[in-house]
Amino acid sequence: MNAPIIDPLQGDFPEVIEEYLQHGLMKCIAFNRRGTLLAAGCTDGSCVIWDFETRGVAKELRDKDCVAAITSVCWSKYGHQILVSAADKSLTLWDVVSGEKIARITLPQTPLLARLHSGSSSPSLCLACPLSSAPITVDLNTGNTTLLPVTVSDVDNGLGPPSRNKPSDGLPFTPTAACFNKCGDLVYVGNSKGEILIIDPKSIQVHAMVPASGGAVIKNIVFSRNGQYLLTNSNDRTIRIYENLLPLKDGLVALEDLNKTLDEVAGVEKMKVVGSKCLKLFRELQDTITKVHWKAPCFSGDGEWIIGGSASKGEHKIYIWDRAGHLVKILEGPKGALIDLAWHPVHPIIVSVSLTGLVYIWAKDHTENWSAFAPDFKELEENEEYVEREDEFDLTPETEKVKESDTNQDDEVDIVTVEKDAFSDSDMSQEELWFLASYPLS
Repeated sequence: MNAPIIDPLQGDFPEVIEEYLQHGLMKCIAFNRRGTLLAAGCTDGSCVIWDFETRGVAKELRDKDCVAAITSVCWSKYGHQILVSAADKSLTLWDVVSGEKIARITLPQTPLLARLHSGSSSPSLCLACPLSSAPITVDLNTGNTTLLPVTVSDVDNGLGPPSRNKPSDGLPFTPTAACFNKCGDLVYVGNSKGEILIIDPKSIQVHAMVPASGGAVIKNIVFSRNGQYLLTNSNDRTIRIYENLLPLKDGLVALEDLNKTLDEVAGVEKMKVVGSKCLKLFRELQDTITKVHWKAPCFSGDGEWIIGGSASKGEHKIYIWDRAGHLVKILEGPKGALIDLAWHPVHPIIVSVSLTGLVYIWAKDHTENWSAFAPDFKELEENEEYVEREDEFDLTPETEKVKESDTNQDDEVDIVTVEKDAFSDSDMSQEELWFLASYPLS
């Protein structure tokens, strides 16, 4: 991988640090769905919301009851709420516009990661991955928690799903990764055996299992924005990309239909067969030379690129691959370990968080293009001999012909309708929060 990189594709990926953001010691970041706002969790328990267009602080959410470091931040579908998890075992749901707390829940274990239900505009259900227990679903209205199964052995032995509000048995436990699919009707759990379990979050039933090669602990599991690809990061220093074979909508219904059609097998074997029809291994990404561990891998907004940060101490390196699995760029930042990464949902921009608490913004290295200032301006690579026309300086050149405009002057120009951008989802809402209003100081 450290060999000369093949064809540095002239694609839309960042190349240099454009600027950095500084406000306390930031630890984790998340963009809203349009990339207009960036939320950053800090070590003092506050959550800072940046206006990403102006690069200024738009709002600061601070809970007087929380002074512990923030472990994760997550936006709701339309950006009106933010879920914040902290090292004091708390989950806090904020109203972004008013800056008021909607709900606050204390869990038995510290949540390393928390994600709101991805299919609801005003979610009351979230998924949390605690430090030393199985992933849990949390009802933010009632505070009820439900443990999710992390292995199919108990289910296969007829022991049934785990009971509600009951922690693990105190045995050594490896933190488990989990995420919702695009519509939120399924939860994908990556366990310590290198297996991906597909679970119905309502019935807590395991419908399918996908074993990964090597059987290494799965540390991260992330869906692409369009829901077509799934990414896992394992302890064997390999990032695996899976193609999602289930429909983007009503995935649970399709999964239940698959189970009904397979009567010839049962138990774990049946789950594996169903799993092979849900996820298909697409690519494996790794550094075979340095054997580096990966930190916070994720997809670009359009799913064409995959990034992963080096987990080596004191190293701020970001690796960029295309979907074909080719390494196209290695970004090297200043000293200081990288602790979190995010790709802008729309633009070719990467945001990384350093152990020093700074947030770096990586963008393309733009060069000046003078042809943008004059339509008839032509840039020359070298001097060229120019031969003028005989009538070039005449008042009325014979060669000049007036072209009639094809534009119909009577047509009405629509300046009201907003065109749908290339990365918009099919369920975009007019009520979506794009920006936060700013008020002048009195």
